[in-house]
Amino acid sequence: MKLRVLGILSLLVVIIVVTVSSVILTSASRELTQELQINRVAALNRFAQLANDAAMDSDTSQLQREMDRYSELYGEGILIRLQQQTVSSGGLTENRADVKQALNRASLNLSDTTLGPLRPFDSGTEVISRSFGTASQVLGEAVLDVSLDAARQKLRERWLVVVVAALALGALLLLAASRITGWVLRPVSRLSKAVHELEATGKTGQLPEAGPPELRELSRSFTSMAGTVTESMESQRRLIADTSHQLRNPVGALRLRIDLLQLELKGEPEKAAAAGVVAELERVEEMLDGVLKLATAEHRAFEGTARAQPSSEHSRPTVIDPFPVLQGEVERAAPAAARAGSDLTLERPDTEREIACNPDELAHMVGELLANAIKYAPGATITVATKPTKGGTAVVISDHGPGLTAEQRAASTSRFWRAPQHTKLPGNGLGMTIVDRLAQANGGRLVLDSNHPHGLIARLEFPSEPPSGASDD
Repeated sequence: MKLRVLGILSLLVVIIVVTVSSVILTSASRELTQELQINRVAALNRFAQLANDAAMDSDTSQLQREMDRYSELYGEGILIRLQQQTVSSGGLTENRADVKQALNRASLNLSDTTLGPLRPFDSGTEVISRSFGTASQVLGEAVLDVSLDAARQKLRERWLVVVVAALALGALLLLAASRITGWVLRPVSRLSKAVHELEATGKTGQLPEAGPPELRELSRSFTSMAGTVTESMESQRRLIADTSHQLRNPVGALRLRIDLLQLELKGEPEKAAAAGVVAELERVEEMLDGVLKLATAEHRAFEGTARAQPSSEHSRPTVIDPFPVLQGEVERAAPAAARAGSDLTLERPDTEREIACNPDELAHMVGELLANAIKYAPGATITVATKPTKGGTAVVISDHGPGLTAEQRAASTSRFWRAPQHTKLPGNGLGMTIVDRLAQANGGRLVLDSNHPHGLIARLEFPSEPPSGASDD
């Protein structure tokens, strides 16, 4: 935006400078032309008077001396045609077409004493002429060949001064335009970044009050609004987390009462009904546990993205070797994989790779992805590996199960979403959402893709170094 505004202002500056310079240069040309014309017309009139006196006295010697002296001093030719003879100096002759035309006009008593406008890079001379004599008779004609070189040199010098001054003025105006544009648009740019940050993270810092008064007021209003929105979202998260945590106590008490009740039941129908109630309670407990984990993950993602400064050293992303974490999670999931008939394999990398991630949260993410692969792809081959990526490393968990469609992969990180083919299996639809939020909290991302010829690939892509602002300094 700044470049566009500066482009428009630069065009206006160029138009203003060129216009002002043109007016000044035109005025300079007119002034020098007028000055030269006044001087040369005065000289022509003087020689016309001398010629008139010479014609009356029939003696041109004095006239010739004055003409020679003038031509020697100014380098300009003079030609005076009398009735009996023609007197000239400076090598000016009647053979030149412009001189001949000037003599003819003067013989008709038509004076031509106007010089054309000076142009700095033209060349050549101009002639002015007039007649002289009495009121009733033309006694002769006088022609002066005006040299314009000296005047053109003065005009070129003025042009140089004007061009240098115009460039300096243009640079000064452009600098002023750049400063003013920055002063006006800098608050707009900060506001735009703050809007995007608020949209992405739900939180933004306080905007400095700078720029014009209207933008200062807008910055104050936005900061106030952003604070209100952030507080509302944080209150909502705390409410969800607190509610999930508080509901665990009555649910746990209810579970204890049902367990005691089961001890009193004798008939098989009553025991079966009680078992159904216990199963539903376990589902509720799993749901509450998932909501609590999700609230924690979203809080971590919120803090990590909004500030790039995790709230504690425990949650700060650190550079680790992911292989020991993967090894521990694979060993932990091995019994469940064996019961499901799945082949669980951990590939050891050729070289040591590092990622910026909290080790406990990496274990949580990998454990969740392994649990999903074992649950939804029983009997399949499940592979855990690390792969290099551009600027980091990816933890890749792949299986050869039924997989998900492209639409299902896109929706899988939504809260409580479950694939239609998996609705009969136990689950709450929060696992992939938690993994996605924890990956964001550590500066990474969760990418789901199809496996060939079938199955699912889950990649946790992390940078090799902590995100800017997440280091210890």
